[in-house]
Amino acid sequence: MPPRLLADKVEALPPSPIRKFFDLVQSFPDAISLGIGEPDFVTPWSAREAAIFSLEKGATHYTANRGTLELRREIAAYLQRRFRLDYDPEQEIIVTVGGSEALDLLHRALLNPGDEVIVPQPCFVAYIPLIELAGGRAVVLPTQEKDGFRPSAAQVEPLVTPATRALLLGFPNNPTGATLPAAHLAEIAELARRRDLLVISDEIYAELTYDGDHASIAACPGMKERTVLISGFSKAYAMTGWRLGYAAGPAPLIGAMNKIHSYTIMCSSTMAQKAATEALRSCSRDVEIMREQYNQRRRVILNRLQAVGLSCFSPQGAFYVFPCIRSTGLGSEQFAERLLREARVAVVPGNAFGDCGEGYVRCSYATSVELIEEAMCRLAAFLQRL
Repeated sequence: MPPRLLADKVEALPPSPIRKFFDLVQSFPDAISLGIGEPDFVTPWSAREAAIFSLEKGATHYTANRGTLELRREIAAYLQRRFRLDYDPEQEIIVTVGGSEALDLLHRALLNPGDEVIVPQPCFVAYIPLIELAGGRAVVLPTQEKDGFRPSAAQVEPLVTPATRALLLGFPNNPTGATLPAAHLAEIAELARRRDLLVISDEIYAELTYDGDHASIAACPGMKERTVLISGFSKAYAMTGWRLGYAAGPAPLIGAMNKIHSYTIMCSSTMAQKAATEALRSCSRDVEIMREQYNQRRRVILNRLQAVGLSCFSPQGAFYVFPCIRSTGLGSEQFAERLLREARVAVVPGNAFGDCGEGYVRCSYATSVELIEEAMCRLAAFLQRL
């Protein structure tokens, strides 16, 4: 008999539903992909140039585990400038390999076996697996389109138990594009203070908001000390391949995350940190230009979805729409697979983001207007054939 090879929690872990679907997409090279959540822009030149220059100067060695102090200072300056949040760059910020590593480190530093984290859905597909891999238990809070896909304090409170350690908020939201306005955040902040909850706030799409400015729950009174803010450079700065994120929060928790990080990753890429430092210093106009183009694409795809008869929640952030496809009589997975096979358009089934996403599909508008228009033409023809 061969030895037992897999841990129970890994064996029970389902494969990523997005990756599973995109394995199928590879079989259709002529497909237009509205599925992948990746900017079609390239990283701004000044950030790329900073990385190139660092290589030419021989900056190819390890950095401090927490990331270069230069970058942490720029992150602190950005958070103060944007949200009036004051973080100590030496004790309260850590640079990670993407925002996903920051979430992984945080759950492992925070959770004991059986501890609970409340997770509103639909949500990013990695949230629940990362909680479970850390030995925690995800408590799902379904949200609905009629409520703007926003969790309310009144919905959260009944789910709080003695085992609850945190509430995980991912806004602007992937996949719905929903945001949480300041008044909404204030109610959740009051609950967190009253029930002694930590809030994990994934704000990776903070710079990609269209109807009003992004508000951070960490800026609410009494919340900086009970919030861990997760963000990074992949979305706003078109730096997905650089794999760079960060967390800002209470010093003891950031220190514990750094302890795990030092044993597993050591530090993030040196040249990526150089690029990110320059991005924060000089690329705000590049971000504005990309945001303006995303907003144009958002309007195009919403109008075209309405024209073909699919109702769609109007997203206020990120670069996704989440149209309802219940009127077709097809389930989310059946709709996505048939649309790919019959019309060569790739979208992601809504139930990949939680059971309450059934009846929807996610379309990314992080692609050109021309491709969006063609995809919508193919979608219209597909719906007519149905």
